Parts: sequence; structure tokens; C-alpha cells
Amino acid sequence: MAACLVLVAAERLHLRRVRVIAKLTASAAFVALGALGLLGALGGAGGRGDLGRLIVGGLVLGAVGDACLLVDGKRWFLAGLAAFLAGHVAYVAAMAVLVPIPAWPAAAGGWAALPAVAGALALTWLWPRLGAMRGPVIAYVITICVMVIAAIAVARGKTLPPPNRIRLLLGASLFFVSDLSVARDRFVAREFANKLYGLPAYYAGQLFIAWTLAGL
Repeated sequence: MAACLVLVAAERLHLRRVRVIAKLTASAAFVALGALGLLGALGGAGGRGDLGRLIVGGLVLGAVGDACLLVDGKRWFLAGLAAFLAGHVAYVAAMAVLVPIPAWPAAAGGWAALPAVAGALALTWLWPRLGAMRGPVIAYVITICVMVIAAIAVARGKTLPPPNRIRLLLGASLFFVSDLSVARDRFVAREFANKLYGLPAYYAGQLFIAWTLAGL
């Protein structure tokens, strides 16, 4: 989080080198936290190795996406989008280890409507501005909405201890919020306000997801 604060300051002051170092450091930190959790999961009695591998895989893909977004240009933005999309798929697969996919609607209940409605509103808001990016953005929004619904299903179940499942839900929700800031910055208005709340939400979200593995 300290690296994230430096990153926010670097964005405000337009310090490119500091921005690169701070962002890569912050991303490496959540991957390291997840790796520590994976080691514990592999050595624990709960048999959570598959869950740990998928979550760490998602964290690594997130770090790759962060590195891609450090470079300007549509090609690098698409590469970053693909990395984050693959990371969300890894998180969805991790949640499927905990709660089978057919059980998600019943487990999530009416709460599943929240990310679904939020995703639909975001697409409606962005639609006139997306142009050729409509296909990739639709796929991304659907995937992250599914991830949040899956996290709700896990949070309302008993397959993880209470602190861990709440961390997972917080992480998925904060990731969703941070993606709104990225979308606004890319397609609506490039403003520091997007970074001011989006970056802390993103890194806190990834840390909470990595922290899900603690004590398993």
C-alpha cells in the first residue's frame, strides 16, 4: 500500500520513472503475498492447493496487466485487458473449486443482481464511446460480473472460514470498482480523479484476494 501511495503521487506529479517503479513494486507485493498463502495452502491440512494455484495465477496475470498499462498505445491497452480478463477467469475457476458453478445463482441469491445491474449500467454509459472496442469490453464486463457473483456465492457459503470468504468478496468488489475508474479514464475523461480512487481500490482488491489464502 505504501508503493500504491507513491504511485498515486507519481501520477499526480507526472513522475514517469517513479510511476513505473512504484507500480511494479506494488504489483510484486500482492503476488508475493499470494505466493506466501499458496505455500501455506500446499502445506496445510485443508487440501487447498488447487485454490491457491488458481488465485496466484490470477495475481500474476494482474501484475502482467499492470506492466502492459505502463506503456501507452491501444495495442498495449488490449494486451493489458487480455491479461486482466485471463486473471478474472483464473479467479472464477478458483471460486468454482469452492462452490460448483451450477450452485452460484442459488448461493448468491438476490445479491447477484447488484453486479449484474452495475455491469449493465456501465456498458450503457460507455457504449457510445467504445467504437471498435465494444467486443472486448463486453467480454470483460461479463467476466468481472461473473467473478463478483461467484465471490458473493462463496461469501454466503461455508466452504471457507468467515474471514477468508469476506476478504474474497471485498477483493472482487474493489476490483470491480477499480475497473470502472480504468474505463472512465480510457473512454470518458483522462483525469487524476480516476487514479486517485481507482489505484487504491485496485491494489486493495488484489491484496484482499491474495489474503484469502491466509491460514488455509
